[in-house]
Amino acid sequence: MLVNLNDVLRDAQKKHYAVGLFNTTDTDMLEAAIAAAEEARSPIIIGTAEVLLPFGELKLIAPSIIAAAKRASVPVVVHYDHGLTEERCMEAIELGFSSIMFDGSLGAPSENLERTAKMVKYAHSRHISVEGEIGHVGEASTGDNETNDMYTTPGEAIDFVRTTGVDALAIAIGTAHGAYKTKPKLDIERLAEIRAAIDTPLVLHGGSGLSDDDFRNVIRYGIAKVNIFTDLCLAGVAAMRDGIEEAYLDIRNRKVEYIKRAVMRKMELFGSVGRA
Repeated sequence: MLVNLNDVLRDAQKKHYAVGLFNTTDTDMLEAAIAAAEEARSPIIIGTAEVLLPFGELKLIAPSIIAAAKRASVPVVVHYDHGLTEERCMEAIELGFSSIMFDGSLGAPSENLERTAKMVKYAHSRHISVEGEIGHVGEASTGDNETNDMYTTPGEAIDFVRTTGVDALAIAIGTAHGAYKTKPKLDIERLAEIRAAIDTPLVLHGGSGLSDDDFRNVIRYGIAKVNIFTDLCLAGVAAMRDGIEEAYLDIRNRKVEYIKRAVMRKMELFGSVGRA
């Protein structure tokens, strides 16, 4: 069933588990994610990100994701991740996405507030949930997640939520997008302070590559949504390597199975199994 963030994250926050966002660029990844959610009886968030559109154009993949969500026997949020422009966010909404993330975190804080608030007003008028971001979640390949002056502060979180009205807030506490070269240093104390300061569900970006204990800790201290993509790609690559001598369609099926296992493992770790 197609739902939005408010339908799944409030329960996750209340009961101290997290719902995974699994970005997909093709129907192999989509099939794997939906199959995992139905088998695990877990809510799930599926979508794509603006940076991924060269590998799966929005108009091409959106109908498949939305149709799969509506057919599913578990709650499925169709989420447009890291929308960098108002135009693309509005396009995702018009195509049927039930949720968007407007990411103005790279701009000036005042500009981020203003642009996010406008996007929230537009999306809420259409019953679409909105995630925003403050602080800077860097790139693991460059190590720019290691500077704590880019981390989110409790005061910033309070002001951002009050000004914009977002339904979920992505915060920077030391994670990064992509595969880590060195072990990330997560600021759990900062996370706990932000959780105590606001009631809005909190989101962790850059989840691929964290240890199991890292995930347990961030969920224990207030994260309700975790974004995963790189781990799915790694599972797909492993499938293609293991099946290199197989026929094309057999490799494809192996890829779906490996990605499905990766998704299910994260659901077990996040505590969302059996919550649908």
